[in-house]
Amino acid sequence: MDKIVFLFDVDNTLLDSDRIIADLRSHLEKELGHVRQQRYWTLFEELRQECRHADYLGALQRYCDECAEQPHLIQVSAFLMDYPFESRLYPDALRVVSHCAQWGQVAILSDGDAVFQYRKIQRSGLAAAVEGRVMIFARKERGLKFISEHYPAQHYVVVNDNVRILSAIKKQWAETVTTVFSRQGHIACNDEEVGRYPSPDLRIDNIQDLLAHDGIALTDPPSLRANAKQTTKWANDEFAA
Repeated sequence: MDKIVFLFDVDNTLLDSDRIIADLRSHLEKELGHVRQQRYWTLFEELRQECRHADYLGALQRYCDECAEQPHLIQVSAFLMDYPFESRLYPDALRVVSHCAQWGQVAILSDGDAVFQYRKIQRSGLAAAVEGRVMIFARKERGLKFISEHYPAQHYVVVNDNVRILSAIKKQWAETVTTVFSRQGHIACNDEEVGRYPSPDLRIDNIQDLLAHDGIALTDPPSLRANAKQTTKWANDEFAA
């Protein structure tokens, strides 16, 4: 049993997925035209509702089934599979992974389809950074039993941009987990959505901020919450002054 296991999300936590999606939208607009690219995203959202995770290749296959007369769609597939994901890593993302590895085992905990999501993790260099410890689930919070069996630890540190997922994990693992909310990407910046769930143990503005924390401190959520309250108090006092 490891003392600490760090579990990092990928999309908008270590990797700027919003920029990847923006690039995909531009590519689809160029290859398919405005109306047809809108149809792709409609199929994408329908599939996401069914599977509860993003499936870009699955949506493309559905689009191909509808529009078999468009042989150039293979170029869209090539765009997805050959995308330079390493160029979309957040600054110091790999350094943060290495930093946390000083205090325990580090793994990727992601969601998505089994093909494209792993391709993204592999090509970005994240799979190598965690020495192949990559887990992909349809819904992360349903994989906790698997994680505890295959990566047993005294304490877990989960880093994610989605407070709903962090809240669900906290509910199951309670004080054996420190939830770290990285406020990056469109989901994390939706204040209304964030406000619907209990506050995570630690909030950071970007993944680089983890470099200021050591692994031992991250295993003590009450201390983190106390420090966060004190920091807020100082900030309020300074503003009032």
